[in-house]
Amino acid sequence: MKQTLLEERYPLFIMELGRDETELADIDAICNYFRRCIEAHRCARFIAEFDHYAHTRGLPEGDVAADIRAARNIIFCFGISLPSAQMLAVRPRSIGVAETDQGFVISFMETPMPIANAAMEDWAEGLRRESQASPSITAAEPARGPGRAP
Repeated sequence: MKQTLLEERYPLFIMELGRDETELADIDAICNYFRRCIEAHRCARFIAEFDHYAHTRGLPEGDVAADIRAARNIIFCFGISLPSAQMLAVRPRSIGVAETDQGFVISFMETPMPIANAAMEDWAEGLRRESQASPSITAAEPARGPGRAP
């Protein structure tokens, strides 16, 4: 997974996943995987799934890159704290899933909450794991790894 800035202001995590790197065959399976991860997390709450591809294609001026076959957003909230009313501007969270000819592109914006970033990164990396039977993050403990505090 790589971290980058989009348009020099949006800190994003992006993972490109080849079809041979996951057991999941299509965007439906990947979206269902993320929904299971969210529902299994003690602090996260699933809100909706948005079909961005259908929405954009349905607009008279809609334009979708030629290599994108499908594009959806999994919308959810961690909701651990609400320190100010202004925080509502950056919530809820979204994980983008695009299906391309080559595979999948998973993306999400960095949050100011380390536990949320760790969970979303772990969920995305879980797509590479052999076993897809259950989410890789437990309800009580965030993922541990390089750069993450114990």
